[in-house]
Amino acid sequence: MKMSKQFPLNALRVFEAAARLGSFTKAGGELGMTQTAVSYQIKLIEENIGEPLFLRRPRQVALTDVGQQLAPRVTEAFELLQDAVASARGDIETSLLVNSTSTFASQWLARNIGTFQFAHPNIAVRLAASDKIVDFSEEAVDVGIRSGTGEWPGLVSHRLMPVEFTPMVSPALAATIGGIRTPRDLLKLRIIGPRDPWWLQWFRAAGVEDPDLASRPVSRLGAQSFEAGAAIAGQGVAILTPEFYADDIALGRLYQPFDLRCSDGRDYWLVYAHARRNVAKIRSFRDWILAEFAQPGNAGVAGVSDAPACEVGAPPSTD
Repeated sequence: MKMSKQFPLNALRVFEAAARLGSFTKAGGELGMTQTAVSYQIKLIEENIGEPLFLRRPRQVALTDVGQQLAPRVTEAFELLQDAVASARGDIETSLLVNSTSTFASQWLARNIGTFQFAHPNIAVRLAASDKIVDFSEEAVDVGIRSGTGEWPGLVSHRLMPVEFTPMVSPALAATIGGIRTPRDLLKLRIIGPRDPWWLQWFRAAGVEDPDLASRPVSRLGAQSFEAGAAIAGQGVAILTPEFYADDIALGRLYQPFDLRCSDGRDYWLVYAHARRNVAKIRSFRDWILAEFAQPGNAGVAGVSDAPACEVGAPPSTD
């Protein structure tokens, strides 16, 4: 059949692995082939195209300009083929790996993912919570939730919600100092995470220029959700994203003493590899989460807040 000569699928699979891994040896290891066999398949496709796809250097290879143009399209093509075969099988164990920041995972995603699974029972969701930025070309991640500006090379980004922050505290703890009436009253309490740049930005916006946070005991719990837990337990005042803690506010475990909220210019984004944008399970998750944030009930989360806000250029918080 002429089609097999026009489209050397085996060679293209080898090319995709070598381009993704940046190594003929690693590609061979993944595909169960020798380095010689990998080199031969790459040579076949280069002869078919009429242009070199790799620059061969001592102990490493690098894609040529032609190779860089071809690689993402080949990756996308194989993803679509794999998805088509899975659909034809009626595969009920299609898995979707979601990597999310710890706070978004615990305070929003874990509480809402059930509606996605109900609508897509054939997709098994696996959630990995980490504040480390994963490399989609190196790790088997389908979609991610990131905090940032939305600009990541090779990824499609959809803005979900702004990251606003303000001090929050247990009402019982606030009562121990006779209540919190001015921003300076917060300094009478233990500040959870005093080195977090969010604190300095908020105090400056509130008119407190000398909070002397550097002299306070260093503490950082690693994720906003942990700091919220400490605040609920009455261990101090934390600087948090209020939308994540509506239940705790309603139950009287936390309250927001002041309307002033700040932003460091970072938002929460849904991201996925551009080459995989047409994979069915990724499209399904994208459509679901964007629809969730577009609902009127999520207006405060999706980006509109009636509270006073400040935007001062400050180093970003980790979460």
